Amino acid sequence: MTFSHPSRFASGAFLLLGVLLISISLRSPITGVGPLLDAIRAELHLSAAQAGMLTTLPLLAFAFFSPIAAKLGRKRGLEQALMLSLLFIVSGLVVRSLGTASTLFIGTLIIGAGIAFANVLLPSLMKRDFPTKIATMTSMYVLMMGAGSAMSASLAIPLTEIANQLSINVIPSWAFSLGSLIIFPLIAIVVWLPQLRNHTAPSNDTQALDNHNYLWRNGSAWQITLFLALNSFLMYIFISWLPTILVDNGFSHHEAGVIHGVLQLFTAVPALVLIPFMNKFEDKRLLSFGLTLMALIGILGLLFKPELAMVWGMLFGFGAGGGFIVALALISLRTTSAQQAATLSGMAQFLGYLLAATGPMIIGELHEQTSNWQLPLALCSVSAILWSIFSLLAAKDELIKPMTQSYHTRLERNLS
Repeated sequence: MTFSHPSRFASGAFLLLGVLLISISLRSPITGVGPLLDAIRAELHLSAAQAGMLTTLPLLAFAFFSPIAAKLGRKRGLEQALMLSLLFIVSGLVVRSLGTASTLFIGTLIIGAGIAFANVLLPSLMKRDFPTKIATMTSMYVLMMGAGSAMSASLAIPLTEIANQLSINVIPSWAFSLGSLIIFPLIAIVVWLPQLRNHTAPSNDTQALDNHNYLWRNGSAWQITLFLALNSFLMYIFISWLPTILVDNGFSHHEAGVIHGVLQLFTAVPALVLIPFMNKFEDKRLLSFGLTLMALIGILGLLFKPELAMVWGMLFGFGAGGGFIVALALISLRTTSAQQAATLSGMAQFLGYLLAATGPMIIGELHEQTSNWQLPLALCSVSAILWSIFSLLAAKDELIKPMTQSYHTRLERNLS
C-alpha cells in the first residue's frame, strides 16, 4: 500500500494502528483466564470438566461463528463488521466479569464470537488495503496478538492483588482482573471509529456469486484449510497437555511451567523474525515446509529424548507459530478479492478451530487408556507429517480462481 499524499499517509497509518490495536484484543481475553483458573474454580465451585470448558468454549465459538463473519463482512462492510467484533468483545468482558458461573460462561461465549469475527475479517482487510505487503502485515498483527497474550497472562495475578489492596468487594478479585482487560478493546474502538466513514458495501457481482460458496468445492481452498486446521490441532494439544507430559517425564511443576511458557513465547518469535523477510519468499513452500519440519522434530524429540524438553519446546513453538502466520498470509495471498478472502478465512477457521477443540480431548482420552504418552505423541507426529504435506500443497504460487457468473449459471442449471 503506497501513499502519495500526506493525508493518505496519515489515513493509512491510522488504519494500521487500528489493525494492531484490534489484534491485541484477539487473544488477551482468553490467555488471561489460565493463571486465574484455580481461583475461579474455588470461588464458583466448578468441576474439572466445567473449568476445562473455559478453554474449549472459545475454540468452539471461533469455529461456529467464523462462517457468519464472512457474511457479516459482505453485508455490513469490513469497517462496521470489525467494529461489531470489538463491541462483542467489550460486552463479553463486562458480562464475564459479573462474578457468577452463568455469566462467566455466557461472557466467554460472547467474547469468542467477537474474536471469531475479527479472526476471519482481518485477512480480508489485508487483501484489500495492503495487497503488496500481506505477509509482512500478517506477521505484524500476529506479533501484536502474541503481545496481548503475554500482557494479559503476566498481569492476571498482579491485578487480583490490586483488587485486594483496594478492597474491591463488588465483584471477586479474579473478575476484576479479567474485567480490566477491557482497556484493550476500548482503545481499539476509539482508534477504529474514523474507519466507519469508509464503509465498504459488497459489489453487485460479488453478491451474485452466491457469496463464494464454491470455495467449499475447491481443492486449493481445502488444502489451505487443512494446513491451518492441523496447525491449530497440534498447537492447542501442546498448550493443554505439555505441562502434564513434562511432569510425568520427571520434571518439577516449576520446570514444566517454565518450559510451557517458553514454548508459548516462541510461538510469537516468528512474527518478529519473519516481518523483514516474508515478502522476500516469493515461493512460500520452502518456508512453510521448513516450519512444519521444525515442529515435527520438536514432537519427535519430546517422544524419544524428553530430557531435552526445553529445546523441543522452542522448536515446536517456533514452527507452530510460524506456520500459523503463513496460513493466515496464504488466505490473503491466494485469493483474488477481499470478499473471497473473507469466505476462505471463515471456512478455514471454522474447520480449524473445530478440529483444535477436539485435539486436547482425543489426546487426553488416549493417555487415559494407555497410561503413558507414547501413543498420544505418536499421533501428534503423524498429524505433523500430514501437516507438512499440506504445507507444500497450500503454499503453491497460484491464485484460487473465482467462479464466473456464466459458470455459476451453468452449474445451477445442471444441478436443477
